Amino acid sequence: MKSYKLLLAFTLFLAFAFNMKAQYVHERSDQYTPPEDSLVIQKLHHWQDQKFGMLIHWGLYSVAGIVESWSICSEEADWIPRDSTMAYEDYKKWYWGLKDSFNPTRFDPEQWAQAAKSAGMRYAIFTTKHHDGFNMFNTAFSDFSIAKGPFQTDPRADVAKYVFEAFRNNDLMVGAYFSKPDWHSEYYWWPRYATPRRTQNYNIDKNPWRWNQFKEFTYNQIGELMHNYGPIDILWLDGGWVNNPGTKSVLDMDRISQMARQAQPGILFVDRTIHGKYENYQTPEQQIPDKQLPYPWETCMTLGVDWGYTPHAVFKSPVTVIAKLMEIVAKGGSLLLGVGPTPEGILQDEIVSRLQTIGGWMKKNGTAIYNTVTTPQYYSEGIWFTMNKDGKTMYALYSNPETEKFPDYIEWENNIPAKRSAIYCLQNGKKVKWEIKNNRVRVYLPQNLKTEVNALAFSFTRQAIQ
Repeated sequence: MKSYKLLLAFTLFLAFAFNMKAQYVHERSDQYTPPEDSLVIQKLHHWQDQKFGMLIHWGLYSVAGIVESWSICSEEADWIPRDSTMAYEDYKKWYWGLKDSFNPTRFDPEQWAQAAKSAGMRYAIFTTKHHDGFNMFNTAFSDFSIAKGPFQTDPRADVAKYVFEAFRNNDLMVGAYFSKPDWHSEYYWWPRYATPRRTQNYNIDKNPWRWNQFKEFTYNQIGELMHNYGPIDILWLDGGWVNNPGTKSVLDMDRISQMARQAQPGILFVDRTIHGKYENYQTPEQQIPDKQLPYPWETCMTLGVDWGYTPHAVFKSPVTVIAKLMEIVAKGGSLLLGVGPTPEGILQDEIVSRLQTIGGWMKKNGTAIYNTVTTPQYYSEGIWFTMNKDGKTMYALYSNPETEKFPDYIEWENNIPAKRSAIYCLQNGKKVKWEIKNNRVRVYLPQNLKTEVNALAFSFTRQAIQ
């Protein structure tokens, strides 16, 4: 009985922590402003065709195996627990001191990129700096960097350079995550005051010089990323509480954009949750919108529970990821799947094997995902639908993560195949039997089909719309 009570208490704690954490994830803007730059529009359309990407969180938090950055923000103590035996200021010193032990001698960005490619991912985004202010690139504007600690003697100390190169070498679109807030910068969290909130800890009206210093610091660091690291397709700006027009903490995004797009013509800006011309696509976090959205968007979601590496992590199954990808694409979005390398700089075997299984499915069924567009009737009785850009070929996507056995058939309403046309199972390329029964499409599933995941995709020519 005692063991049962302890297990129940632990389960309730996890549920509470997860629910609290869910309250702090980024939602999305309620409006959208289309870009006007022709190069941005062209790149945005290309990005929308890719559908599936990887987001890599790697930093000081990886050394300790804890949730990224948030534990040093006093405001977040209710949902990100920290060592209660340490005073808050001592905890921050301990956390920032992790820089002295961050020496990822097994750093292998090629493994990361190959894992993404093997999964069928078409783009990848690397966290160059998270909210804690630790730089994963060689910046001239801060000593708080992977390139200034124990790893500085390694020829790959400027890790972002090698990560981006590995992405490009594996034909992935390249994205740079950058946190607008910087909790290590004295121009954001002034040491004169406590740090109770994720926002700057001083009055900007009374200290305009300090905030202008922070704006210049941010401009200079983004400038380094734009000029020193080769072609970059996406600048993924996190920390939506900075640059929110309803607050004083605004950055000079016009100036940043002009500089960035001069260096990187057509680069996509993703100023998360800040409605306007610098949010080229929206990024609902850890959730899928309940319906199709009429503008570009991407669900960013973790493979495990946390964005970065934590020991004993529990990961989503391949079929669960595929089921979410089906739903997201049918609703017009893309899936950005989050993974975290270990402190040594490699992806765990559990992550790699899941990505390979997902990729095996994508190799045979990817035509129902990539380069597709939405269709008005996009869901029926557990079946998701996408459409080829030719406007004639449709795809029906089915998964059942709860069981390992396929039913004898599936059925749906609407999206009627053309008379006497064939329905093909993409997994094996063969025709399947189908019929119209009670004004519903019934498709008989192939039996004894060899597939590692309980998910199928079918293609058919849709009935001409009168």
